[in-house]
Amino acid sequence: MREGGVTLLELLVTLAILMVLASVAMPLTRVSAKRAQEIELRQQLRVIRAAIDSFKIEWNREGDVLLGTLCVKNKLTCKEVSGVYGHPKSLDALLGVTLSSQEAALRGTTVRRYLRKVPLDPMTGKADWLLRCYSDPPDVHQEVALDGTKYRDW
Repeated sequence: MREGGVTLLELLVTLAILMVLASVAMPLTRVSAKRAQEIELRQQLRVIRAAIDSFKIEWNREGDVLLGTLCVKNKLTCKEVSGVYGHPKSLDALLGVTLSSQEAALRGTTVRRYLRKVPLDPMTGKADWLLRCYSDPPDVHQEVALDGTKYRDW
């Protein structure tokens, strides 16, 4: 009489099928994880760019010529927080700029905020964004995204 059970051959065939399925699934999970990081990176870059654009409109200056509305009313603060062309000197400037007493009375606040917090870089998991200018060497961020573009071009 034959006892019920699994033969060695059936077990090997089952393991082979599972290995093939696992080898197909692993690259897909890596790609989907990277795709999710890239989507998050694009979103965070949009948030930071919008904050920088708002900052530049209000704190714009061209060297010593003050152009932005808040820059004209807060001359000393303007030169401390904005660069020569009106961009923030650091991302921390987007977290809050203290206004003069005149401007604070008009706005009802003493601090102008553009970001609540510096967003995390999804690639590194830290809020350590590299600041670069168009005049910087192009060798920054040579990694290529899933769509074939380089991160530095985003």
